[in-house]
Amino acid sequence: MPETDPPSEELKVSTPEGAEVDAPALLDHLLEVNDLSGLQRFVYDQPAGEMARAISRLTDEERSQLINILPAECGAYLVEELSVEQASDLLAEVSPAKAAEMVDPLPSDAQTDLISRLDDDEAEAILRELDPDDAYEVRRLASYEPDTAGGLMAAEYLAFFQTMSVREVVDDLRTNASEYQEYDVQYVYIIGKSGELRGVVRLRDLVLTPGDERIDTIMIRNPTFVRDQDDLSTLEQFFDAQFFQAAPVIDEHERLVGVVRRAAVEEAIGEASSKAMLRIGGIIAGEETRSMPAWSRALRRLAFLAPNIVLNLVAASVVAFYEPTIKRVTALAIFLPILSDMSGCSGNQAVAVSMRELALGLVKPNEVLRTLWKEVMVGLLNGMILGTALGLVAYAMRGEQFAWIGLVVGAALAANTVISVAIGGSVPLLLKRIKMDPAMASGPILTTITDLCGFFFALYLATLFLPPLPPD
Repeated sequence: MPETDPPSEELKVSTPEGAEVDAPALLDHLLEVNDLSGLQRFVYDQPAGEMARAISRLTDEERSQLINILPAECGAYLVEELSVEQASDLLAEVSPAKAAEMVDPLPSDAQTDLISRLDDDEAEAILRELDPDDAYEVRRLASYEPDTAGGLMAAEYLAFFQTMSVREVVDDLRTNASEYQEYDVQYVYIIGKSGELRGVVRLRDLVLTPGDERIDTIMIRNPTFVRDQDDLSTLEQFFDAQFFQAAPVIDEHERLVGVVRRAAVEEAIGEASSKAMLRIGGIIAGEETRSMPAWSRALRRLAFLAPNIVLNLVAASVVAFYEPTIKRVTALAIFLPILSDMSGCSGNQAVAVSMRELALGLVKPNEVLRTLWKEVMVGLLNGMILGTALGLVAYAMRGEQFAWIGLVVGAALAANTVISVAIGGSVPLLLKRIKMDPAMASGPILTTITDLCGFFFALYLATLFLPPLPPD
């Protein structure tokens, strides 16, 4: 959090008499009357959720007006309260010099998140305005993949050489207290002459130890750490197993390169889950909010919907092929949507389990056969139960004269349930293995194949069991 004190005076806004306004309406009014003191108080007083909602209701021109009228210190507070997407959009609206002032109070990992989302030219312009040391750290952190320990770590930590005395360390802490007070300090890290991690020292031990002792005599040796290339699932498992609020990050040469916080990992996990849900729902072209232009949102959705037309035509071709069968027994059309929906639901359950096991590291992409076996066993049980139930319903609806319809739809659902869970369980692993996003493609593939197979089973079996036409 930036070290920014809110203004002491109360917010006084001249709104229409008796009117009740919520956050978006109040912000719009403050911008309309160009009330700078009111805008500052609004920024400091609003909860983060209300602030984000109010910002999302502004037009592009109003967002630009807001961030340009606010002082840099207040702007820094604002961008830290907003999501990275909203904050980076605001940064793009101001000059590089003001943007640098706004991100300067933020920790290095937050600076990297914001600046990395800007266009290359905009990012470089801001980096040139930053302190050279800060700019170096942002570039270093940005060189890592975002969802790795290196991409999530912060460069603000305390590290001292193992040859130093306790007195030297304490003197340094006192001399640089104003700088270090913004660090999330829990441990002092001890490094060797080449920067390799040697141990950690608790602040309590540092305070209670005589000054002439060497710092390495009181350090905890062989500390727990994570590596800079560890992915998000590895970090999640690490913090689940360790009751640490932060952990040191080392590189391939065992050198200390940063500190990753539990909060940063939890936030990244939440963002990854949200993005996965969007991709499963068909939002595959990046983040979408309703504050975006309609045409931009339409194009993002068409990236998913347009290919699905082709996939659905493939499934529909099976129905077209068996059109004579449907004409003779139109009752079959009643049950085709049921077959499609029930099989799709079973497959989506299998997809969800595979996605979760991949995230937790419980299954590897090459374990397709094991996954298939486990899912087919469940599919056989559920298929028999659901198929029998649907067959009995079909029999009851159509009567003894069409008893064969119950047999057809029951057998089709049973067979298609097995196929849907087998596909739903294995496709995410196969996609992961070929470096594709499992969440993005599992849904369309699953839907197409289950629809195609369900229609085929029902119509093919119906053709086999269809009673002969009575003679004219």
